[in-house]
Amino acid sequence: MIDLHCHLLPGIDDGPETLEQALELARIAVANGITHSVVTPHIHPGRYENDRVSIEASLAAFRGAIEEAGIPLQLGYAGEVRLGAEVLMMVQQGQVPFYGEFEGKKVFLLELPHSHVPPGSDKLIRWLLDQNILPMIAHPERNKDIMRKLDKIQPFVEMGCLFQLTASSIAGLFGDPALDTARALLEKGCITIMASDAHNATHRPPQLDHGRDAAAEIVGAEMAEAMVTSRPGELVRGQFEDLNG
Repeated sequence: MIDLHCHLLPGIDDGPETLEQALELARIAVANGITHSVVTPHIHPGRYENDRVSIEASLAAFRGAIEEAGIPLQLGYAGEVRLGAEVLMMVQQGQVPFYGEFEGKKVFLLELPHSHVPPGSDKLIRWLLDQNILPMIAHPERNKDIMRKLDKIQPFVEMGCLFQLTASSIAGLFGDPALDTARALLEKGCITIMASDAHNATHRPPQLDHGRDAAAEIVGAEMAEAMVTSRPGELVRGQFEDLNG
C-alpha cells in the first residue's frame, strides 16, 4: 500500500520528536503492508516553518537512517500546506513541495482549518487552478463545518479538487461525526485516496488496512484497494522508480 499523508520525519512538526520514534513508525508502516510512505510535514507559517528545502534536507537524513536500520520502506515527500494567504507567495517562490501531477496539473496537499471552511477558500483555490495547480484537500471528514453540513464541500468538488480520507476516520477511530461524514463522502463518490495521517505509534499510527476494509463495505473491495494502491501510486509515480512504469 502507498500512504500519501503521514508525519514520519522527526522533530519537524507535531509528528515524532526523536529519530527512534520515527523509526518505530516506519516499522509499523511496513508491518501494516505499506511499501511507500510520502511524508507530509505541516507547512504552516507562524507555527511550523517548513518549506520544500527544509523538508528535503530532513528527508535525506531520515532516508539514511531507514537504510541503516534495514527497514524496507520507500520514502517520498510532499507537505501538508495550511490554507491561508501565505500559500500564494509560497507557490510563487517555489517553496511548496508537490506530490507529482494529475491530468497535467501539479498536485499538493491542502489543509483546511479543523474548525471551519474559511470564507474566500474558493477564490484561493481558483487562483491555484489558474496556476495549473490542483489541490488535494486533506481529511475533509474531520472539518467541523463539513461535519455539520456536507454541502460545504460542494464548491471544492465542483472545482475538481481531489480529496484524501483518513483511514482511521472510516474505521471509526475519530468518533461518530467523522465516521458519518466519511461514509457520506464515500457514498458521494468524491474521495480520491485514503491515507493514514500518522503522527505517533499510540493514537495515530501509520495504518491503512482497517480503513481500506471499512471502506470496502461502502464502495466495494476493488475501489477501496485502489484508494491505497493504484490511485496514490498515480499521483507520486514520478518520485518512485518502481511506480513509474
